[in-house]
Amino acid sequence: MAALPALFGLLMAVVVTGQNLDITPREAVRRVGDDLTVLCKVPYPIDACRMTVGTTSYRLIPNNQEEEIVYAGQGLQHGECGAHIKHIKEEWNGNISCTLPPQTGQIEVIGTMRLLVAKAPANPQLISPPQPAFREGDGFMAQCIVPNGRPAAKITWYLDEVQLLAGIHQPVITSEPGSDLKTISQNVSRTLAPEDNGQKLVCRAEHEALDGPREAARQLVVHYPPKRLESGPITIFGLKLGGEGRLNVTIRANPAPTTEWTVGDLVLIPPRSNEDGSITALEPLHLGGGFYNVTLVLARVAKEDVERTYYLRVTNDLGREEFAVRLSTMDEPAARKSKTSYLIIDVYGVELETGAIVGIVIAVLILLIAIILVVFAKATGRWFFAGRSHRTDIPDGADSEAPLPPHDDVKGSENPSHDHGEYISNGDTKHPEKKPDTAV
Repeated sequence: MAALPALFGLLMAVVVTGQNLDITPREAVRRVGDDLTVLCKVPYPIDACRMTVGTTSYRLIPNNQEEEIVYAGQGLQHGECGAHIKHIKEEWNGNISCTLPPQTGQIEVIGTMRLLVAKAPANPQLISPPQPAFREGDGFMAQCIVPNGRPAAKITWYLDEVQLLAGIHQPVITSEPGSDLKTISQNVSRTLAPEDNGQKLVCRAEHEALDGPREAARQLVVHYPPKRLESGPITIFGLKLGGEGRLNVTIRANPAPTTEWTVGDLVLIPPRSNEDGSITALEPLHLGGGFYNVTLVLARVAKEDVERTYYLRVTNDLGREEFAVRLSTMDEPAARKSKTSYLIIDVYGVELETGAIVGIVIAVLILLIAIILVVFAKATGRWFFAGRSHRTDIPDGADSEAPLPPHDDVKGSENPSHDHGEYISNGDTKHPEKKPDTAV
């Protein structure tokens, strides 16, 4: 029977702990050497304040502020038991508990919080497919692992300096049995595009115990066939008859392309000129990012040069692209200079943008609808084509099929109010309709 009071007291302690004790914070992450204040409160005065940090229990006295761990709070009479830990130690990682005995009675209230003493993880590891290069459209997946941190590190993905948000998988956090060190891993997947070529995929790890982020990275190499930057034939504007002419075409390719110009029956593979040196094909100039400038130089632009079409073929291991190039001595149209991705259509030399085209289509539709309505109204005698289909001034008993009596044209100088007839419309001329005489 002696065990029953003890069990009752333990249950009471649990109830008091759950309902009355407030501990702040309930969890904290600190580096070695940082400070931390833990405060436990109950709504009644307490007799003492004891704190267990690591494996050592400390009795904290409000007036003693000289130790490594000192009292914090407004006083025991206010039910506050707090500890200010001036310098966190590695071995203090774990639980910190406070014990608050009341002034009367024997039930002690105990509260616990979790202290994580931050431990820096190992360097991040980036795991990716072993091949040095990929092709446009290939699926690519990489994994970043940051081992043995306390708590787990945070992983962020970048493509050069732009943070990746799409294709990021949920992180997975694991730990070895019996260890509180955490290993985090995260995958990223992506369909490779020409824009990815030459960019650096970066896994960046951040942690409370690190002074700055750590990174693991790999350079992406993406191969793709030659690509044109604009569709259709290319026109080079602003050339002068008698002056030098440069036909510049910008393309995109990886690996580097080979080029071939065809001028009439002449085929030029750079670097090469025709026999008299009047036409020279230059080697493609790499502008960076897979862009190349392909140039054909005419020593002197003649009239026949403006009238012919020049053909350019660009080839690499993955494919080829062909261009038709024309010359013009006119200045480049302003609308063509500001052309971006919107639609522009040339109609007899006039360039129409998307808004103008839509407006013209709507106007034509409105005109067609109006014509249809007019034809319909005239055919059915509706609306403004409506005429009188029967007489309303026939006396009772008269034959409704009888012909109308003769009438004279109404002159503009006559006053129609003096005529006892009624006006009816017959085309554009109005005539008074005489009512038949009625016998007395």
